[in-house]
Amino acid sequence: MFLPDAAALASAADIVYQFVPPTPQYSWPQINAALGTEAWVKHENHTPLGSFKARGGVVYVRRLLQREPELKGLIAATRGNHGQSVAFAAREHGLKATIVVPHGNSAEKNAAMRSLGAQLIEHGEDFQASREYAQVLAVRDGLHIVPSYHEDIVAGVGSSWMELFRAQPDLDTVFVPIGQGSGFCGAIAARQALGLRTRVIGVVSALAPAYQLSFQARRSVEAPVSTMIADGMACRVADSGSLACVLEFADDVVTVSDESVAAAMRLYFSATHNVAEGAGAAALAAALQLKDDSRVRGCRIGLPLTGGNVDASLFRTVLES
Repeated sequence: MFLPDAAALASAADIVYQFVPPTPQYSWPQINAALGTEAWVKHENHTPLGSFKARGGVVYVRRLLQREPELKGLIAATRGNHGQSVAFAAREHGLKATIVVPHGNSAEKNAAMRSLGAQLIEHGEDFQASREYAQVLAVRDGLHIVPSYHEDIVAGVGSSWMELFRAQPDLDTVFVPIGQGSGFCGAIAARQALGLRTRVIGVVSALAPAYQLSFQARRSVEAPVSTMIADGMACRVADSGSLACVLEFADDVVTVSDESVAAAMRLYFSATHNVAEGAGAAALAAALQLKDDSRVRGCRIGLPLTGGNVDASLFRTVLES
């Protein structure tokens, strides 16, 4: 298992900041009141792509081109934010990108990827099926497949956590949504690099519990996916690299229901007027669920709002429910 050290995180941040400026962190009074404690929200919904994923793609592609300057093109599987990151980085570096998404994927995320110049292919009923098909196309067409988890991606997204931990070094607990794990591993890398003792608790959908089941079993456990709102956490099979990090460093992995995620989305909007997608609100949902727990009550906590890319129709339903 690889975790970038302080020097690797700094080197990656130098690349990130050529494309993505630092994002703010705010302690919102109404969020604090709802939790009964002091919380700091890291606004990764304020990146140029509306998601923390913007950071990892540019680092990965820049370093990939240094290793393979004659690269023909990129391909990736995604539910949206990873694909936008790959498409954005490909465009900025003069490469073509093909993105594979499952049928029924977010229409607005699909449109965003197309607007960044990507060729979009719909295949399969979930992310795992899309990823397997992307692997077939990569071989057939001579394309480089960009994984959802890689050490360069971790180093890139770790810049967000370095910003938060440097701004608020005394956080007792942070909650981190887990999709394929780059965000979680970035949080661990930053914590280790800065020598902090902050608890790091992973958050998954109760309707996509592969990482929690794997954490409890101490081995990879596949689980079905049926979440209708947290597509950024719709993982059926845990990535082996990020799972190793979760098994070694996670203080816990908790689940949140679609209903609790929707409630957190509504609270973000009413309390801060920020739009959060399902996975983006998952950390807040977990904190609300555990607000009477000793890991939240009386603690200073960190909440990454990891993305705001939600379809208008879904967000309307969430607000009206």
